[in-house]
Amino acid sequence: MAIQKTGNTKNIQLNLKKKVMENQKTIDALNKLITINNDRIEGYETASKETDETDLKSLFAHLMATSQKCKRELEAEVLVLAGEPSEGTKASGKFFRAWMDVKAALTGKDRKAILNSCEFGEDAAIKTYENVMEDDAKHFNSHLENLINVQFSLLLADHNTVKSLRDALASA
Repeated sequence: MAIQKTGNTKNIQLNLKKKVMENQKTIDALNKLITINNDRIEGYETASKETDETDLKSLFAHLMATSQKCKRELEAEVLVLAGEPSEGTKASGKFFRAWMDVKAALTGKDRKAILNSCEFGEDAAIKTYENVMEDDAKHFNSHLENLINVQFSLLLADHNTVKSLRDALASA
């Protein structure tokens, strides 16, 4: 009987270890999405400072709000998994914001240049979500898969809005 208990204990410990490892992979994937949303939030704070145009400031506030919502949802899921949500940004996000600062200074806060920089950031966000959906989907339950797909749709709509505004300037 003692042998059976030891075997059951080992199985329980092994299953718990597998669950913790699986949770960590899920947490890591969610933190990638939190990080790109942090990049968007900081990027649009920078973009808002680089323009005096009211409509762009309003657009950037909307884009920041999208990422703030996504970030809150993702952070809640990380906490449910007993993980720690990412608080930082990627080096590429820092580069993106610095590039926007330099570009705005060189172009005199040119609307098209700012929108080009914003689209660059939007492309990075879309690519991050696509990579996570492709590479990490196996770690998601149906609830997380649905959440990430909804967020991807929101970010894609934001991307298309920025791209349309930028393209309208090119044809004007």
